[in-house]
Amino acid sequence: MSDTNPALTPLLRAVYAALQRGDVALARVAEVQGSGPREAGAWMVVTAWATLNTIGGGRLEWEVTACARALLRGEEEQVRQRFALGPSLGQCCGGVVHVDLMRVRAADWPRVLPLLHTPRTPLSLFGGGHVGRALVSVLAPLPFALRWVDSRDEIFPDTVPEGVVCEHSEPVQAAVADMAPGSAVLIMSFSHAEDLDVVAACLTRQRERGDVGFIGLIGSKTKWATFRHRLEARGFSAQELAQVHCPIGVPGISGKAPEVVAVAVAAQLLQWVEARDAVA
Repeated sequence: MSDTNPALTPLLRAVYAALQRGDVALARVAEVQGSGPREAGAWMVVTAWATLNTIGGGRLEWEVTACARALLRGEEEQVRQRFALGPSLGQCCGGVVHVDLMRVRAADWPRVLPLLHTPRTPLSLFGGGHVGRALVSVLAPLPFALRWVDSRDEIFPDTVPEGVVCEHSEPVQAAVADMAPGSAVLIMSFSHAEDLDVVAACLTRQRERGDVGFIGLIGSKTKWATFRHRLEARGFSAQELAQVHCPIGVPGISGKAPEVVAVAVAAQLLQWVEARDAVA
């Protein structure tokens, strides 16, 4: 596997490149008791000259970095370290973090790579307008596999963040059938008619397969009231319509600028992911 593999994020490519220069140490949070700065599975890679990614920063990360470099200088291949986040480290979290440290060589890359992958939730974003563009910028670094769909092929910018897949679909709602199971959907096309058709396609797929994770529609309460009546006329029940989030975004943020809406929507999606994972 090379660093040009399109499945690799820029961070993973940087780790791969570091391995070509020599051995590195992988520090991975194995267990957290009480409060800690990062969750189990969080990782960073330590080289003789740099660190890549983070396990929480502060004194904990400084201590882990020192341990990792000592590992690289010595004979041990793997060790688990315990760090109490109290007076000894000057951190107020108060919990205990157990960190696995492992020397990694270039030949270990295929075995280690699965440990570095962050699960990504499939997300289909319908609409290439101002809010759609702002959302792509906000969502691209987050744990989502982003598919950007519009009926206007010329709407997409010449360059998009790495990992974002642009797709022209005419009619636009036809793209709903090809979504990955468990997808989140954000709907904000240039046309209310298109928005309505995409919502209807999502609800139909949910009725038939039950595998649409989140349906978010941009718009006001007035827009949703109109849509609700039209969708009821198409045969959707109140229970089915309750699955649509409209307006989208976490409550309490009233700004309408595209960048503000994008942050509010991204926060709502992250809340949904955490709630989904908590019951999984």
